[in-house]
Amino acid sequence: MYGYIHGVITKITPKNIIIENHGIGYLLIVSNPYSFSLNQECKVYVYQYVREDIIDLYGFQTEEEKDLFLKLISVSGIGPKSALSILATGTVKEIVKAIEERNDVYLRKFPGIGAKASQQIILDLAGKLNFAEEIIVKNSKLEDVEQALLALGYNKKEISKILPKLDVTLEEGILVKQALQALVK
Repeated sequence: MYGYIHGVITKITPKNIIIENHGIGYLLIVSNPYSFSLNQECKVYVYQYVREDIIDLYGFQTEEEKDLFLKLISVSGIGPKSALSILATGTVKEIVKAIEERNDVYLRKFPGIGAKASQQIILDLAGKLNFAEEIIVKNSKLEDVEQALLALGYNKKEISKILPKLDVTLEEGILVKQALQALVK
């Protein structure tokens, strides 16, 4: 299994790219080949797809894109080609937002995704995607509050929603109490 390949993009076609690493050219199927630059050194995150008569390498510019691809192909009826067409047409944030908001109209705009497939994606993935932007905690008090809440079993997604609302001038103990009150509501 491959995690990523670091190398130079030597060829770009409408469906794939070739990235050379130590004299070996890996053909990677990607959602948007023209987002890569020829002769540019880069890191491409990779997923190896293996079936009875197929061994393909899929490439992604970010780990979030790869993770979303893996979640999409776990949905019944969604294969790599459909998942790739979704990623080619929308951004990770837009797709996750549509799934979390149960917006099947948005999902049906993708090639090969009909009403049944969009409903299945929402059914299988709503509430299970945690690609929300994590806030960058620069205040040591907020870092301590975050660690305390994580220790209590709250997830980063829940915590990231309430941390910006806290008054950092207060003591840490009071901040934890405020955070817990906000999480319970």
